Amino acid sequence: MPDVKRPLPISLQTFRKLREGGFSYVDKTAHIATLTQDTGAYFLSRPRRFGKSLFVDTLKEVFEGSEELFRGLYIHDRWDWEQRSPVIVLNFAAGVIQSRAQLDEMLAEH
Repeated sequence: MPDVKRPLPISLQTFRKLREGGFSYVDKTAHIATLTQDTGAYFLSRPRRFGKSLFVDTLKEVFEGSEELFRGLYIHDRWDWEQRSPVIVLNFAAGVIQSRAQLDEMLAEH
């Protein structure tokens, strides 16, 4: 195996850009397989800048059936890529919401 140094995905929050850009990646897709097989609610708690957004985006790509992005990763041979699910993304990082009316407006836009 050649000693190839891949760039680190500093500030990348989309799984597609990470995989298509050839960045270094520690495969966490085994956790996705576990999360989707078990029932219940999950709270993803990690320190700031520790990959929460990237992990959630990875979940989105799995459920949308983006098989090509997962070749060579744990989940590739363990997922039904023919079954696709709609994904709704609510991004609260876009700014400060200062009232209930602003929250209602943002949710209505999504």
